[in-house]
Amino acid sequence: MPTSQDVNHPIFARLYERVSAKEDERGGNRYRAELLNGASGRVIEVGAGNGRNFAHYPTSVSQVVAVEPEPRLRASAMRSAATAPVPIEVVAGVADRLPAQDNAFDVGVASLVLCTVPDPDAALAELRRVIRPGGELRFYEHVVSRRRGAAVLERVLDATLWPPLAGGCHLARDTIAAIKRAGFQIESCRRFGFGPSALGPQIAHVVGAARRSEEPS
Repeated sequence: MPTSQDVNHPIFARLYERVSAKEDERGGNRYRAELLNGASGRVIEVGAGNGRNFAHYPTSVSQVVAVEPEPRLRASAMRSAATAPVPIEVVAGVADRLPAQDNAFDVGVASLVLCTVPDPDAALAELRRVIRPGGELRFYEHVVSRRRGAAVLERVLDATLWPPLAGGCHLARDTIAAIKRAGFQIESCRRFGFGPSALGPQIAHVVGAARRSEEPS
């Protein structure tokens, strides 16, 4: 059933389902497993997509609330949740207005979503709000390249063709800086190159964890 928080990208959703499966075949699964290794307690996953992370949640997780605004992807996520190793509730919602109370989760998960949200600072502020003091933010994102030429090209694409073609995705975001601005302390961050195909460009990615301070929001 449509909701007021639906964000409809039907063409992108169909493409994403194919591309995400291919990426996982090429090794994306190991990054998803690294992202979630050791997570425990109650988890909120923002922009859960079609649920590619769900199979990788460890049994130390008691519950996952998976938020996804795109209806087609949300339906796919619901099917994935049915076979997940932990209880997962898939709900409609957007990253800058999460359907959750303050300090309600031990862990927040952002996986290939902070590139796409309209306002990453607002999304991270919401994650900080719903993660308890001392809780974790787990992240797996693609980020702006450290190579000058590649970064210039990414910024040109962001200003022109790429976001409309890719469901709002941006190539040149400095997500680590945004996480720090939101009041999280980076505890681990591994940087690597990864692309959707063997012949395509290797896009800069990061995977890691950050800690919300003990101070209340």
